[in-house]
Order: sequence, then structure tokens, then C-alpha cells
Amino acid sequence: MSEPMRIRVFSVDDHPLLQEGLAAIINNQPDMVLIARAPNAQEGIQLFRKHKPDVTLMDLRLPDKSGIDAMIAVRAEFPEARIIMLTTFEGDVEIQRALEAEPAATCSKSMPPKDLVEVIRQVHAGRSVSPRSWQRSSRSI
Repeated sequence: MSEPMRIRVFSVDDHPLLQEGLAAIINNQPDMVLIARAPNAQEGIQLFRKHKPDVTLMDLRLPDKSGIDAMIAVRAEFPEARIIMLTTFEGDVEIQRALEAEPAATCSKSMPPKDLVEVIRQVHAGRSVSPRSWQRSSRSI
């Protein structure tokens, strides 16, 4: 019997501790695997091209350029890319710009891990997830 397909997740974040935590959370899920990590936007774009993940977790603020700009660059080449924008601050002024770029979801880095993995599953299933009401409703993308 063949192994069931797992959601291939890619993480772009410059904080090693967060990267390790995301890896542990994702790799602990029976239906997910973290396939690659990048510490900045440039490497994130290059590794996206190489791995073509199912879902990408993209930090809003990266050391070399905005996660929003990285998302726009990826989606210019791969319009079907499913990207979840992560931010530290719920009131971040860049969130409005991120929402205009239409990520599949935006999430706070302070959300519970069980909620984040559910957002990943929803996005993988083709749903766009509202930042505040993802548990209550979603719409197809």
C-alpha cells in the first residue's frame, strides 16, 4: 500500500527559533511535511522555483525585502501558488498591503499551532481563509 500524499509545506522566515518550531509542528502532522526553509525573500523565491510546494508560509517582514514583494514575485511566475502570510503584529500597517496582494490567508505568529495547521489544510484544499474568522467560514480560491 502506498503512503498517502502529504501536504508539502515551505517556510520563509528569518528567525531560526520560529523556523525550528514550524518544522516541529508541521512534521508532527501525519498529513504534512516541511520540504524546505529559507531565511530571506531572495532564497525563498529561488527555493519556491525548485520545490514548487503545495503551501508556503511567508513572513511579512524579511531582512532583504518584504514578504509581500516576495509573494508577488512568486505569484507572477506561479499564479496558483498558495501562500499564507505570517506576521508578528496583528495591527501591522503592512497587513493592508498584504491583503491587497491576495494571500490565501494571513495569520498571526501568536496563533495556536493547532489553528495554524488547520489553516494550512484549508489553504491546501483551495480555500482562502479570512484572518479573523477562518474557523467560521472560508471561500474557494
